[in-house]
Amino acid sequence: MKVAKGDIYSQANSIPELKFQDQQLTSFAGLVVFQKLFRSCRLKERLEESCAHLLGRHYYSFSTIVQCLIVHIILGYRQLRESDFYRDDPLVKRVLGLKALPSVPTVSRMLSEFDDHSVALQQEANRDLVLERLEKETFQTVTMDFDGSVQSTKRHAEGTAVGYNKEHKGARSYYPLFCTIAQSGQVLDVLHRSGNVHDSKGALEFVTACVQTVRERLGYSVRLEARLDSAFFSDTMVQCLEQLGVEYSIAVPFERFSALKGLIEKRKLWWSVPGSEGKSHHFESRWKPQSWSRKRRFIFIRNTVGLQNKEPIQLDLFAPVQEGYEFKVIITNKTGAAGKVAHFHEGRGYQEKIYAELKNHAQMGYVPARRLVANKVYLLCSIFAHNLSRELQMQVQEPVRGTTEKRTVRWLFEELDTLRKTIIARAGRLTRPQGKLTLTLNANLTVQNLLLRFLEA
Repeated sequence: MKVAKGDIYSQANSIPELKFQDQQLTSFAGLVVFQKLFRSCRLKERLEESCAHLLGRHYYSFSTIVQCLIVHIILGYRQLRESDFYRDDPLVKRVLGLKALPSVPTVSRMLSEFDDHSVALQQEANRDLVLERLEKETFQTVTMDFDGSVQSTKRHAEGTAVGYNKEHKGARSYYPLFCTIAQSGQVLDVLHRSGNVHDSKGALEFVTACVQTVRERLGYSVRLEARLDSAFFSDTMVQCLEQLGVEYSIAVPFERFSALKGLIEKRKLWWSVPGSEGKSHHFESRWKPQSWSRKRRFIFIRNTVGLQNKEPIQLDLFAPVQEGYEFKVIITNKTGAAGKVAHFHEGRGYQEKIYAELKNHAQMGYVPARRLVANKVYLLCSIFAHNLSRELQMQVQEPVRGTTEKRTVRWLFEELDTLRKTIIARAGRLTRPQGKLTLTLNANLTVQNLLLRFLEA
């Protein structure tokens, strides 16, 4: 079909005159989808229950402050003072049930007045939100991944310390421990810690509490699995998981055990890991450290990697790559084939993607205040924003995968930043023709279909 050039190019190129007037215009028309999600999840009621014991002479309730921060993060803002940019947005105020948003000093002051009991109740509300979704899906297997992630800050916030920090060496930080659900990609719970602690600090109690919470909610008919890295390797952790009836795989810091090195050097026959195209091999053995009470199943994995050539070379000449081996060891009580257990353990790498999304799009890397309790609340708001974005997508679509060897997430999720660009950050106008509240958006068929799909779900 031919199109005239006059139908494509416009001669209008003058710069318009700017006028600023009070209008019922919103820059976040797609937020109406989250308004409906908040109602279906009873978010406001959950937060009110977690803050009911807090007393103070404030115009705003403490639960309202938490909900304001959740919306603040969903909109893509980071620092508290950035709320001034959407302070007059009518749809944001309607979603929060407010006629005027709280000022930045009010939010900052009230954040410091939360207590540890309210934080614990908010964590319970988050757990309920995640577990309700697992109950609805009736999964036969639930996989929990445990690991820590660094929160760096340049301020001297309460509870921070200088510890191992790969990104910002010497910076003060927190080092919270997370429990994530592999099937839904949501954060079940978090243990707040300072930045100078070892990964295993408080891990035994935290893992036990998470497993018992899921077990009480989902029952004993659901198979529970746990994956942990080498920092959690200990006889105490292994015995605890076995007593809880959890199938586990834990990476082994085998450089601490010279006997494991001997087993690898003496081994002549290695079995190829299925699907690795001959680049990964394994064998297994019953073994135990000297201080342990009994032997357990250890799986040894050897991956073929290219060795780095540190000598100077001519870039225009062909340089052959020398191949070497990279070794890792896993302890497990799973009874499947060793190759399948190796794939299962490698699936915990998806947890790093969850951390990346939390830090890049849910502002988990930001430490807003000097008070520890305020920073705990803000971190929980980041987790709420992430989990709610996943819950929104799970309500719209059915799972596209079954239970894979790596326990890949069952849905095809979009990142929170993608949701902002596609549905949230849309211009709209609020009007009342014939007394009926109406949100009018620009006529875009793609946006229309996507928004209606979410709302009808």
